[in-house]
Amino acid sequence: MTDDRPLGKRLKYGAIYWLVRFLIFIANVFPRRAWLSLCGGLGSAAYHLLPKEREKTIVHLGLAYGNKMGARDLATMAKEVFRMLGLNGGEILRAVKVRTLADLERILVTHGFENYETAAAKGKGVVFVTGHVGPFEIMVTNMTMRGLRPFIIGTALKDQRLNDLLFGFRNAHGATAIERGKEGLKLIKALKSSGSVALLIDQDTKVKSRFVNFFGMQAATPVGAAILAMKTGAIVVPAYIHYNADDGMQHMHLFPGLPCISTGDEEADMIANTQVYTSFLEDAIRQHPTQWVWMHERWKTRPGEEIR
Repeated sequence: MTDDRPLGKRLKYGAIYWLVRFLIFIANVFPRRAWLSLCGGLGSAAYHLLPKEREKTIVHLGLAYGNKMGARDLATMAKEVFRMLGLNGGEILRAVKVRTLADLERILVTHGFENYETAAAKGKGVVFVTGHVGPFEIMVTNMTMRGLRPFIIGTALKDQRLNDLLFGFRNAHGATAIERGKEGLKLIKALKSSGSVALLIDQDTKVKSRFVNFFGMQAATPVGAAILAMKTGAIVVPAYIHYNADDGMQHMHLFPGLPCISTGDEEADMIANTQVYTSFLEDAIRQHPTQWVWMHERWKTRPGEEIR
């Protein structure tokens, strides 16, 4: 397929692709602690080398925390966001070589897996709702190595080679990665057969959305998880992952299934359920604020612009 993007973008994404391939290649050459320190340093360097992303991060942190923090504190927090993004990104690169659950458990502690088992036992399927907190890709590896074969829905990257790397990682141990907007009836069929689906719902993307409260502001939010739960009776299990500096481990948390709000008003129920999921993710982010992607333009879409 011919790449008709401008030369500058082709060079940019080509450089990123080969850098990622190189980092995957060397990720396991270093001891883990040294590797994560190196990647954290690369993240810190990116804070200085990417002025547009730095500015967006500071602005968005200001929207969420500006009434409690001054400009200097916001800049300090933004630097840590970039460092942690590098560190957690390094964890994902290193995890590409993980082959067994025992190996994964050397870096990951799983909390609340029984909450998934309780939800799955009801036989209606499970919808995991999560967000871009910590090295979220490792959650997929954890699920598949524990016997799940979840469908993972995500937004395609802007470069096909990078997209192939990402989807290949998600598919490596039995998951099925599907580009957002192309899932069709696959998800409903999976849930009807007691399968599982994982959805990241904390970004402003070009999918069916409604406005809910996120950090005190109205944010266009994907409603796919609510629709699936309402149509199929699937149990929604919130989950997220974060790095803990105290023990040097990643910690994945799975929470009890959320009840589905059902009043008979589908539009109102869809919004109400989406608000519940979003409030959960906001709480997770508030607990680990430097491990979320604050450079994302979460409040970009204005009322009336959302996809309905």
